[in-house]
Amino acid sequence: MTASEIWNIVMMQGFAGLSLFSVLLLMGLGLAIIFGQMGVINMAHGEFMTIGAYTIFLASTLTETYAPGLMPYYFLIAIGIAFVLAFAVGWMAEWALIRHLYRRPLDTLLATWGLSLGMQQIFRSTFGAKEVSPTLPEWLMGSWSPAEGLDIPINGLFVLALTVLVAGGVFVMLYRSRWGLRVRATVANRTMANAIGINTKKTDRMTFAIGCGIAGVAGAAFTTIGSTGPTSGSLYIVDAFLVVTFGGAASLFGTVASAFGIAQAQSITEFFLTGSMAKVITLLAIITILMIRPQGLFALKVRR
Repeated sequence: MTASEIWNIVMMQGFAGLSLFSVLLLMGLGLAIIFGQMGVINMAHGEFMTIGAYTIFLASTLTETYAPGLMPYYFLIAIGIAFVLAFAVGWMAEWALIRHLYRRPLDTLLATWGLSLGMQQIFRSTFGAKEVSPTLPEWLMGSWSPAEGLDIPINGLFVLALTVLVAGGVFVMLYRSRWGLRVRATVANRTMANAIGINTKKTDRMTFAIGCGIAGVAGAAFTTIGSTGPTSGSLYIVDAFLVVTFGGAASLFGTVASAFGIAQAQSITEFFLTGSMAKVITLLAIITILMIRPQGLFALKVRR
């Protein structure tokens, strides 16, 4: 094997890690807002991702059946619809369930776990137990070849670009908007935030719904690299919690750094070992680092 071939393999494996990084980051960003900013352990976060994935599948099926001429355009519109639907379901879930359980993390874990099981059954009853895949637009198919022997999938490039756009939007909203100011004030000191006129209950509901909406976008992106089933979201929930915990709760920069590190470590290790062994080694490395630094890589100092 020549040096050029080895370099191409390393580059493609590294890009495979970037594709995994994109999905983990989109999942982790929503969870970082919910868990890191609000302290809610949302075990149903993966099901909100599944809402986004099934939204793309429905949009694909309906467009292909009733308006085939719109197939090149439906995907981008469906991403926005996925965000709105996941946002709406998250808003209702917070109003009906989560708002009664703040400052009771174990109760939120059990309640959202029950919610995830219920949502999985709804998906199973509505779409069936088999995995489904949407018909993607032609512009998402194929690959880009910047050099001979180096093929980078176009759908991976699209997911990476979408991830950068969403991550940038989250940072702008959190640090350059009135909503972000309210969230940071509530996290810093909820009692004082209430005293100065911030409606912390409304802020909590909006924050939870936005986190769920971002998970819906993650599900939409997921359809470009995998098929969707009733339990697809639950396969990523552990990795998403690892990303947030390892990066440091309430630190969005830590979420980005940990998602990149976990994805690249897992992808590179998979090249030399099996997929299951790669996950085990990555998990052991994370546990070892957290034993040394339990607050995560980029923990923020928060006044209580």
